[in-house]
Amino acid sequence: MKFLLLPHLPRQDKPDDLQLKELVDYAVLAEEWGFDAYGIGERHDRPAVSSSPPVLLSNIAARTSKIRLFTAVTTLGMLDPLRAFEDYSTLDNLSGGRLDLIVAKGAYPRSSKLFGVTPENQWDLLQENYALFRRLWAEDDVTWEGRLGRSLENAEPLPRPYQKNIRIWHGSGSSTGSADFAARHGDPLFSSNGSGPIDRYAKLIHHYRERYASYGHDPRRALVGAGTAGYFGARTSQEAVAAYRPVFEARLAVNRTFDGGSIKYDTVEDWIEHSSVLVGSPQQIIEKVIGQHQEFGHELLHLHVDGEILSRDQYDATLELFFDEIAPVLRRELPSRALDGSS
Repeated sequence: MKFLLLPHLPRQDKPDDLQLKELVDYAVLAEEWGFDAYGIGERHDRPAVSSSPPVLLSNIAARTSKIRLFTAVTTLGMLDPLRAFEDYSTLDNLSGGRLDLIVAKGAYPRSSKLFGVTPENQWDLLQENYALFRRLWAEDDVTWEGRLGRSLENAEPLPRPYQKNIRIWHGSGSSTGSADFAARHGDPLFSSNGSGPIDRYAKLIHHYRERYASYGHDPRRALVGAGTAGYFGARTSQEAVAAYRPVFEARLAVNRTFDGGSIKYDTVEDWIEHSSVLVGSPQQIIEKVIGQHQEFGHELLHLHVDGEILSRDQYDATLELFFDEIAPVLRRELPSRALDGSS
């Protein structure tokens, strides 16, 4: 199994420049700890400040050497596909081909409204922009008649990307439409596997695999990534729950203020038992991930530590515990393909 770190900043009492700096600093640490990949999400409203993933990831590319760089997600339906290509092709070159994209329509109506995207046109915009983006990545001369947006005539998209074939994942929390779209194009699926119960995400992934095969793709090539609602490991379950309780309470307050209360659990105990969050001893976390893998068959696991409530010592210690005692077992028990596509 491979591991992707997505930083999560639940408190917003720091200035924007410090938050942005921390996003870059976490990436450097992620490479040192042993993560395979690091992701920056695209958000255009509070509480997040990461409205420009290619800028942040370019800074990260300059300070790292091997960790893969993910967008999580790129809201491609909101973007000019030519401009998005230019930004990400530039990043791909600067990083030496370490870029993966996760694209999705986006789940935040406030952000969509800023770009004139509505529930009625979001799917059509995403699919049209995706098709053009793929053409721009693959071809040196592009003529395109847009139905909803940009048209091009004999355009030479520059710079030409470092990776001839970029891997584009399709992110989804519950949308079978996203899973079907990924399957149709033979692309991988990234299930957010967030605040809901596990069986909700298992149904989505099973649907993806069925549709992948029905579109004529080799089912052995289907690739799945899965998220978690968070991670905190400690030597004992009791230590982990006690340390994580204030983290959950802060997370819940932010969620109900900014995201409409998508977290439906009122206690940390229910959250740990019923959601995908990984909180407990190393053995408990190993067993939970292996249990999820039996349902998902995923090869990439997203982790995040809600570091704003924890002390720096707690933050460092829990990730060191993960890579000392948890990751080696999961990598041995759940082998996966290389993220760079080499195997």
